Amino acid sequence: MSIDALRDQIPDYAKDIRLNLGTLSSESSLSDQQKWGAFLASAMATGNSVVINAIAEETKDKLSPEAATAARAAAAIMAMNNVYYRATHLMSSDEYQKMPAKLRMNVIGNPGVEKVDFELWSLAVSAINGCGMCLDSHEQVVRKAGLSAEQVQAAIRIAASVNAAAAVLRAEAA
Repeated sequence: MSIDALRDQIPDYAKDIRLNLGTLSSESSLSDQQKWGAFLASAMATGNSVVINAIAEETKDKLSPEAATAARAAAAIMAMNNVYYRATHLMSSDEYQKMPAKLRMNVIGNPGVEKVDFELWSLAVSAINGCGMCLDSHEQVVRKAGLSAEQVQAAIRIAASVNAAAAVLRAEAA
C-alpha cells in the first residue's frame, strides 16, 4: 500500500485530510529524508497498522535503511520521553523537573542519521503525543541547527495530517 492507497481509504467527510496528505507528500521545504522520515515517525507514533504499513511501503525506496530505522527509533524514544517529560511538567511540584530522568536515551545522541533530522522527527512525534516540553526542546535544537520556522511547521503539518488519517481510520473501524 502507498500514501495514495491510504488516501483512497479516507472517507469523503475527511476529504481535507486526504488532500493534506497529498499536498504534504510534495512538500519542498524539507529534504526528502526529513520529509519521509517525518511521515514514517509520525505513522509509528499513531500506532495505526494501516497507516504504518502504507507509509512504510511509501518510504521504502525514499529512505535508506538507516533513516527508516532512525525514524522508527524517534517514535519509540519519544513514546517514552513524551510521557515522562509531560508528566513532570504537568505536576505542580517542580521537584521532579530537577531530578535526572534515569531513563536510557542513547539513540538521541547517536541516531544513525544527521542529528537535525532525528530531532525534527522527534519534534513531529512530540506534537502527536502532546508534550510541550519536548516540542520546545526539539524545536530549539533544529532551529539552532539552521532549520527555518517553515520547515518546523512542515514537520508538524505532516504529523497532524498523519495523525488525523489514523484517527479517521480508527473511527471507521469501530
